[in-house]
Amino acid sequence: MQNKKTFSIDFQKSDAIKQILPCAPVLSSHTVGWQGVHLEYHRQPAHDTPDYSFPHNTITIGLGYKAKEFGVNGRIYKDFVPGNIGIIPANYEIKTQAYGNAEFILLAVEPSKMAFTAYESIDIDRLEILPQIFGFDPLIYQIGLELKKELETTGVDSCIYAESMATALAVHLIKRYSAQPQAIKEFTDGLPKYKLREVITHINECLDQNLTLAELAAVIQISPHYFATLFKQSTGLAPHQYVTKCRIEKAKQLLRCKELTILEVSQQVGFVSPSHFAKVFRKYTTTTPKIYRNGL
Repeated sequence: MQNKKTFSIDFQKSDAIKQILPCAPVLSSHTVGWQGVHLEYHRQPAHDTPDYSFPHNTITIGLGYKAKEFGVNGRIYKDFVPGNIGIIPANYEIKTQAYGNAEFILLAVEPSKMAFTAYESIDIDRLEILPQIFGFDPLIYQIGLELKKELETTGVDSCIYAESMATALAVHLIKRYSAQPQAIKEFTDGLPKYKLREVITHINECLDQNLTLAELAAVIQISPHYFATLFKQSTGLAPHQYVTKCRIEKAKQLLRCKELTILEVSQQVGFVSPSHFAKVFRKYTTTTPKIYRNGL
């Protein structure tokens, strides 16, 4: 008797999910280059998958099913409600059946993100994430929805925000869902002033680039988790919020130069999409870049 085949679904490959599901995802972070985290938003018809596993710790966030049954590892769950969270450890073998249309989010955190998030205080090689099927976790649910919204509205301009959310998610998984209780050391009082200056200088010198949380943390050689915590304590803003604020302030200065087009200004402050630049500029200034320039 031949051994049954188990499909390994590697979220680092954009078309991997086609091995087990009938339709491609409606949204995928593979098109925008997120680092350390991958998200797919699905609306699938009824389906019965082969056995499969994920090489990364993966989260399922159920948004809606027309049928009230869902099968996992041979067990039929009949009490599904929107908002159910499934936590699937890396290489955990599963098989699912959806007896009706299914709407859900798949969210994968790479092992390197888990390790880099908390390397100061945790032996990542001994970290084991426990499985959970159809539980509830408001924080994970909200992170999933926020990442989906970010992917829908900003696309390629969303990398630093997505990385910040991935860091928060990794910390939450380590604290709440590891086999052995893990304590992640917390720091207070913010960054030393000289380190804060180093980071702010780097930000202002690289506003035209795709800044990442890992890159900013590396400037002062601490993990992304600690950096995000201490930076917010020092400035009152999360790193992605501060970077956006700096981009808008520089954009205001550049708009005074009438030789530059709006597109050129948007590119010089790190917005790939002029439409997203206009949207964010209006959010921070209550006006559009064109109207702002005309009023100078």
